[in-house]
Amino acid sequence: MRAAVLYGKESVKVEDVPTAPLARGEVRIGIEAALTCGTDLKVFRRGYHARMIVPPAVFGHELAGVISEVGPEVEGWRVGDRVVVANSAPCDECFYCGADQHNLCDQLEFLNGAYAEAIVVPARLVSRNMLRLRPETSFRDAALVEPLACVVQGVRDTALRPRENVLVIGAGPIGLMFVALAREAGCEVTVAGRRRARLEAARRLGASRVLEAPAQGPLAPEVQRHCQTAFDAVIEAVGQPETWSAAVELVRKGGRVNFFGGCPANTSISLDTSVMHYRNLTLLASFHHTPRGIRRALELIERGVVRGVDFVDGECPLSRLPELFQQMAAGNQAVKTFIRVHE
Repeated sequence: MRAAVLYGKESVKVEDVPTAPLARGEVRIGIEAALTCGTDLKVFRRGYHARMIVPPAVFGHELAGVISEVGPEVEGWRVGDRVVVANSAPCDECFYCGADQHNLCDQLEFLNGAYAEAIVVPARLVSRNMLRLRPETSFRDAALVEPLACVVQGVRDTALRPRENVLVIGAGPIGLMFVALAREAGCEVTVAGRRRARLEAARRLGASRVLEAPAQGPLAPEVQRHCQTAFDAVIEAVGQPETWSAAVELVRKGGRVNFFGGCPANTSISLDTSVMHYRNLTLLASFHHTPRGIRRALELIERGVVRGVDFVDGECPLSRLPELFQQMAAGNQAVKTFIRVHE
């Protein structure tokens, strides 16, 4: 089987890997759609992810496909079922699972290997986070379930309400998904980001105002120059200290900020405690997804709220994946790239 294998920092090779036999409760999926992800780019740059992947290991985590083999003691699934599977599943036994915070589970089991012809899905993911697709649901659309489920968690944590004025900082895949879901929630959405194509996508997804973020200099004054009122909620979807700080400047008194974008390791920001206190701000951050969020994400996709055509604007054969990630690290402007695993 051909698969992409991560060996370390900026080192990915596409090669033949052994086809493992299935253990109890496992299934094998023939992959029909795999998509690139900002998290995979971070892993490529760093060469590892402390919780998700330790090299050498098969790589990638956004996928959909068809069950090609069913292991012993698997119930409710059969060969030929069209499915999407998340990249993790909680244990349902730890403190956080008991507190309905499955995204914070101490024993999350992760799945990698989307950039391949097939993938083996562990028993826990089969039972908790593998979902059947409708016949008319495209694999390319379904492969968006995992990142969308993370955004579902962010919208839930931020408690967006109809008619609220929301600012999304960042027009990458996550920022654009926040636009779609904030509009679905009935909010008025402003987007501050870079790259014309992405800002145009934000407008297509329902943003009423799009602003070109300055390449240099602070963001907050530029947004304030165009917007006369502060925002009920600000979503930071970039993951840089300066945009975290800007988010706090741009939210109204009594408003909420979701620091959704993860900053580089060992970075920090300074917050004026009097601003936080006297403006009665709610500052929060969202991480990962839950089984409930995975199901909600698929529902939104199958209703057409989020579609692959709005996010997937590139295509690449599996054999050229290492070259693609080098281009992404150098600033490739695609929102998401569809990887053709069958060449």
